Amino acid sequence: MNVITMPQLTPAEKALVERFGRVAFDLPGNTDVARKRDEAIETLKFSGLPTRRVEAFHYTDLRRLLATVPADKQDENAPKLSLLIAGSTVLALEDGHAASEPGMPAGVSVTPLAGMLADGRFAAALDAGAPDDPVGALNTAFVSDGWFVDIEAGTELAAPLELQNLHAGGQAHVCVAVRVAEGAKATIVERQTGADGALVTSQSHLTLAENADICWIILQEQGEATSHLARFNAKIGAGAKLRLFIVNAGGKLVRQEVRVGTAGEGCEFQLRCVNLLGGDSHTDLTMVLAHNHPNTTSTEIVRNVVTGRAKGVFQGQIRVAPVAQKTDARMACNSLLLSDDTDFSAKPELEIFADDVACGHGATVTEIDHNHLFYLMARGIPEKEARGLLVKAFVAEIVEELDDEGLVDVLEARIDDWFAAHG
Repeated sequence: MNVITMPQLTPAEKALVERFGRVAFDLPGNTDVARKRDEAIETLKFSGLPTRRVEAFHYTDLRRLLATVPADKQDENAPKLSLLIAGSTVLALEDGHAASEPGMPAGVSVTPLAGMLADGRFAAALDAGAPDDPVGALNTAFVSDGWFVDIEAGTELAAPLELQNLHAGGQAHVCVAVRVAEGAKATIVERQTGADGALVTSQSHLTLAENADICWIILQEQGEATSHLARFNAKIGAGAKLRLFIVNAGGKLVRQEVRVGTAGEGCEFQLRCVNLLGGDSHTDLTMVLAHNHPNTTSTEIVRNVVTGRAKGVFQGQIRVAPVAQKTDARMACNSLLLSDDTDFSAKPELEIFADDVACGHGATVTEIDHNHLFYLMARGIPEKEARGLLVKAFVAEIVEELDDEGLVDVLEARIDDWFAAHG
């Protein structure tokens, strides 16, 4: 007779299970949603958080790294943020709940997600979780609110939509879904920040119809003791274009997953990521990209600046289906190590089942060129400033790919501020 034994839960796993027992009946959801929440927490109870033995978490032993989780905070308010780009329309989530609904530009409608959870309309989008999917499981178990955004066909937004996920510490679990109709064009800025010492899970779902064009920017600036577990999911319709730009510039433990699939011929995906890693943080960017249709293209460039005792991971997998002939997919990961105590692991993968494709990947690790540093210092530039200029040059190439000059200036200023604090 086979006896199935459940693992001994760690303090963090036990605290999450106990929290679910306290809050489950207060979370929005009909019977279908409640069942998925129960399945998600049972997955955690039965399997625990993934360890290095789980392939997808080989470089991020979540069971060890997420050693404790914070209690909920009830007596503080989430911080307020000024707009990243003047004129943007803000959709704010504060401590896991939708703030008051603002006026939307023409062609855009929004619905708080709590109501869609309560009546079950959002049940199908919830992921009950698997042993190698703690982000989906935890977010499904605890998600309390979010936004559902509809952008009508042919709409072109003159100013960005800014999605703010703000918290006062404790725990915040949110989800945002954006549906973009045919031919629409917009810039969406997702901001993740708040008081230090929190546990945050966040999921973003994006669906692009034919010939839609979206630039989505994720700016993650969590506190130095915050754990941030996030996922970006996207389906790209025929002829549509998605440009995803990620800046990780905070957090103690960060796992940012990107899962993208083509949903039609002739679509294009671009990923640009800047990971700024300092202190004793651990940041993991994991991407799975599925080319399921012919004549699709993708390029992914990841630049990592690592200092202090920080550790980083990039796992990038491109899958090309047998029918996806004429796929053109390129992936590169480049790391700049500024300290002898840093570590960065890169694992690019190609799974190609079509025979008429152009695919490639590469990874490099380097230090600051001492000849370049000497050149700048010999011209009177102090060493720290000279190092900062070289770091900025390392990441500026991909930041400047953004079409919006205002966004480029803001992100470059953020990079300068980070290096001033960690350089």
